[in-house]
Amino acid sequence: MYEFHGWFSLSQTTEESDAGQLDSIVGELNELVAGLDFPTNVSAEVTVLNGEYYLLLHGVANRRRDEATGMRQVLRFVVRRLPGSYGLLYERDEEMPVPPGPNAFRVHVMARGEVTERPDPFLSPIRPVIED
Repeated sequence: MYEFHGWFSLSQTTEESDAGQLDSIVGELNELVAGLDFPTNVSAEVTVLNGEYYLLLHGVANRRRDEATGMRQVLRFVVRRLPGSYGLLYERDEEMPVPPGPNAFRVHVMARGEVTERPDPFLSPIRPVIED
């Protein structure tokens, strides 16, 4: 099983969400997502809540395939073009090597134009925290 779930608040800078080009860059992001031709087991969308843009990424597959590559392309675009964005993406892969291994989530933390990977302190180890 391979799965990922994430949300990101989209912003051009850490001071202002829109420094004049946000709508245009979000349009480019939508084109990127549409061009990735994700399979039906992936949801990638930009939505507007209270006047702010958010990126939502979710996927579940029997095994890791092109979903992971596409998801990483989207994250690289966001940190490069919208460096004020922030958010989290949880990733689980039963074939993931250690660390964190098949019994844990890995967390991708986006802040200030960078994505760092961190161990998950809440849902891992999967057995026994969420599964028997």
